[in-house]
Amino acid sequence: MIEATAQDFAKGVLAKVDSVLSARYYRKGTIDTAYVIRPSTKWTVRARLNVSGANLETKGIDNGSPFRSEMEADKKTTLSVGVTYLGVSLNLALNPAKLMGKYKDYELNLNCYGKRFGFDVAYQEAKNFTGWYEQGSMERITLPDGMLSVKTLNLNAFYVFNNRRFSYPAAFSQSYIQRRSAGSFLLAASGQGQSAKLDGEQAVKLKMTNIGLGAGYGYNFVPGKDWLLHISALPTFIVYSNTSMTMGDDRVPLHYHFPEVIITGRGAVVRQWGNKFIGLSSVYHFTNIGDEDDLAVHNTKWRVRAFFGLRL
Repeated sequence: MIEATAQDFAKGVLAKVDSVLSARYYRKGTIDTAYVIRPSTKWTVRARLNVSGANLETKGIDNGSPFRSEMEADKKTTLSVGVTYLGVSLNLALNPAKLMGKYKDYELNLNCYGKRFGFDVAYQEAKNFTGWYEQGSMERITLPDGMLSVKTLNLNAFYVFNNRRFSYPAAFSQSYIQRRSAGSFLLAASGQGQSAKLDGEQAVKLKMTNIGLGAGYGYNFVPGKDWLLHISALPTFIVYSNTSMTMGDDRVPLHYHFPEVIITGRGAVVRQWGNKFIGLSSVYHFTNIGDEDDLAVHNTKWRVRAFFGLRL
């Protein structure tokens, strides 16, 4: 009797949760269903292949002599599987190279693509940068793996004005389906925090915090049945910056030079047929600060994702 009562109670709770999630998931009053619809199924199962990378470039003048360096991190590859039920998702990701001990850095990527609001967060701790440094007429110096250690946090958040007809989730999470072409103006806020240390004959340390505000545009193009092409650009102008760089015991000044920007670009291609979909998406962050007559820093962080899914 007690066991039956517990089972009935559990079924009642699950039914209530299902009812609440279904009401929220299939609510149509806030979207124009001629342009955007929800999938008719409750479950989505997907597999993903993610590849990401980062680049750090500096240019400037030290003691009257121009210098330049460029460092690139090893690319990171992960495999992930995920299950979504009425908009609630659970994902598991694995990095094969890290499991085999070949990749020792740490990286965390979080993203949320809602109907009105969304964001991307990328955090990386890396010591696997390789590159080069040159100054004046001296011969270019190769910088091997392990000399540069970098901690970087990138954040971009956005608001969609035409959220009734334009859907970011259709391109990036497939929780909506874009039926007709539509675009939207976007508001955006971006942030970046970074600390870097280069160990060599002369230690170089860089610390920066940047916050940007701006606006952009996104467009979902539906060239034919079951196809979707997405592109968007969100330039934000830096309204707050706190940056310092030291080379040995000398502090290298970093002066404001218009325009200082954080740019986030996104693109996607999605093909769906029946209850299946396949596609490719990308997110690109670029930061430009400083003046090359003193010191300029260019940061690039990108991620490409291939995916395949089933709606059940």
